[in-house]
Amino acid sequence: MNPTAGNTVSPQPLVGAVLLAAGAGSRMGHRPKCLLELDGTPLIRRLISALLDADVHELVVVLGHHAERIAPVIGALPVTVVRNPDPQTSQNTSLHVGLRALSHQPDAVLVALADQPLIRTQDISELISAYHKRPAHTQVLQPQVNGLPGNPVVFSAAVREQILSGDTDAGCRQWQAAHPEAVCRWATTNQHYRTDMDTLDDIEALAAGTVHRLCWPADLAVKS
Repeated sequence: MNPTAGNTVSPQPLVGAVLLAAGAGSRMGHRPKCLLELDGTPLIRRLISALLDADVHELVVVLGHHAERIAPVIGALPVTVVRNPDPQTSQNTSLHVGLRALSHQPDAVLVALADQPLIRTQDISELISAYHKRPAHTQVLQPQVNGLPGNPVVFSAAVREQILSGDTDAGCRQWQAAHPEAVCRWATTNQHYRTDMDTLDDIEALAAGTVHRLCWPADLAVKS
């Protein structure tokens, strides 16, 4: 007799992902941060690979500033590329564009930033696993690294709908502020979730604190 007869296997929850890469890079000399290269690979391609290898069901990449320069780097990767027509307003407008572009109805949405050089497939998988194990009353999971908030963030389909039904200037951070009881702060010591590149000093700090040196592609390097 089959010992599993009569048992049902729960379907794997569908996780959609939005990767934000629409920024102007004003503190980087108005250069696209996501095109910084680690070991010869642009950060945006590294993030896309990490997300796809973690088996997200669908990945939307949101471009805005520098879209013409970034899009060819993405090339034919199996993602949906959309453009925020008004990226200078706020990052939350890009989030709204990305959430609307998800063609399926996911059970959860993971929102990632394209300037996090150390995020790997394992980091994404562990984050999604932590989301599925979160307390039942919570709808958002954010990594908390030694008491400080990190990224990416994962939230429920219901939160996605509530964000989209609100003002385009409001996003996940504002939702969390309004519903603190529904937020799971996932404690971790993994510094990958806290490492992003906002300034030139961040590039130097990464090189000083790790073995990783980020480089600009030739056409974006500052000539002396």
